[in-house]
Amino acid sequence: MSFEPRLLAGEIADATERLLATAEAFDDADVRRPSLLPGWSRGHVLTHIARNADGQTRMLTWARTGVETPEYPSMTARAEQIEAGQGRSARELFVDVRDSAARFAAAYEAMPEEAWARPLRWTSGKERPAYRAADARLIEVQVHHVDLRAGFGPDDWPGGFVTTAMATVTSAFAAREGVPELLLVASDTGTEYRLARHTTGVVRGPQASLLAWLLGRSTGADLAEALPALPFLY
Repeated sequence: MSFEPRLLAGEIADATERLLATAEAFDDADVRRPSLLPGWSRGHVLTHIARNADGQTRMLTWARTGVETPEYPSMTARAEQIEAGQGRSARELFVDVRDSAARFAAAYEAMPEEAWARPLRWTSGKERPAYRAADARLIEVQVHHVDLRAGFGPDDWPGGFVTTAMATVTSAFAAREGVPELLLVASDTGTEYRLARHTTGVVRGPQASLLAWLLGRSTGADLAEALPALPFLY
């Protein structure tokens, strides 16, 4: 297992602090405004970030104690929680994001080394080792910070996060059917990524721009005139 808990804990903490600084500056009108996600306001996004923290906290608790504590009761329940929470005041939303992040940090700190490799079952039904909860939390914070449309964009993602996320995201696409047969070339690092086993086209650009396009946070207009549609990941 290539996983360094202390290093990733610092990355999650840094990303969370930046997110909280953005969220704390919102007023009640701000949180009603649209996010980058279709049909979601900033209030939806902030509530989702908070409920994600609680979900990942439950997963870490499961790994640590051996007592099954599911991420969410169901995907329907998850959606209902987000809808129920999105209309709160800006202050209530901020406190929820802050306090849920603190609970996640406490659960993370309590994890013994051997617990990170324990297999857990996510709401999707997939089984993964517990350390994927840490990876998932970092992606959630970094990507949904962009979704708030408040001055934080893909170019603000740390280089290390972009490199790791590119490997994770392209692997996820490669495991799917019907993905465009493209070779992605990061112009700033020289790294190549395949979206499919066989490639019939090449897309070049900075890693952060490639990642933003793969995650649906960019049209890819800065990469090429016309790019194929991609399945939604996060």
